[in-house]
Amino acid sequence: MARPGRARRLARPLLFVACALPLAWLLARAFGLAGTGLGANPIDELMDRLGEWGLRLLIATLCVTPLATTLRKPWIMGLRRMLGLFAFTYLCVHFLTWLVLDQWFDLEAIGDDLVKRPYITVGFTAFALLVPLAITSTSGWMRRLGPRWHRLHRLVYPAAILGVTHFWWQVKADWREPAVYAVLLAGLLAWRVQRARRRTASTRTAVAMR
Repeated sequence: MARPGRARRLARPLLFVACALPLAWLLARAFGLAGTGLGANPIDELMDRLGEWGLRLLIATLCVTPLATTLRKPWIMGLRRMLGLFAFTYLCVHFLTWLVLDQWFDLEAIGDDLVKRPYITVGFTAFALLVPLAITSTSGWMRRLGPRWHRLHRLVYPAAILGVTHFWWQVKADWREPAVYAVLLAGLLAWRVQRARRRTASTRTAVAMR
């Protein structure tokens, strides 16, 4: 009986370290403390890696509910908030790198990119959808919003779809990695649709039996 309790105690710190390590490695490379730096195009390299890790963690966040349900381990659900906030952190730094280091707050260039480059348009939209989710991720906001909190946080689904689309359109040639994310995301969304249908069918059966 001690092992499950130990797993629960260790899960959070281990997950925190695992989520923070890619960011720490990128910062070490950026400041010349590890590896060979960020290569010939450091800003592009930094943006790409931050975006990729943000998307990976966002999809990992969506994996939590199916995993907890399948394994019948409700405590796993407690890891979802940390994963989601780490995903948002990576994507926030990804966005700020583009805004500050790549565009230098050039509003005209930013507007042109948002209008003329569809992959930037969908990427910005995905990030904008995640902002209210990060703000309302606390227990206090859950209590304030009540049932509306769950409805609001369904925005993670279109945000994830737009995030995968952004990545797919951005890589242009090598579509294999975004295709893996697209297939995984499709599976996660299909699982949720099927689960919702089962719940609806169970509710109708229960009502009919009264």
